[in-house]
Amino acid sequence: MIVVNVKENESIEKALKRFKKKFERTGTLREVRSRNYFEKPSVRRRTERLKAAYRQKMASQENN
Repeated sequence: MIVVNVKENESIEKALKRFKKKFERTGTLREVRSRNYFEKPSVRRRTERLKAAYRQKMASQENN
């Protein structure tokens, strides 16, 4: 459970922004979306490899 203590004289918008950051870091929403449908393990591995190759390609272009 995510707990965000609202400090004195703190606006609700700031507290909500902190909550959203904490929620995003936990990866809960990402997990829920991935569980919406079944994905075969072989397909999951393939997509992970493609994403890793893409990230590596972008990193190598950034270094050059």
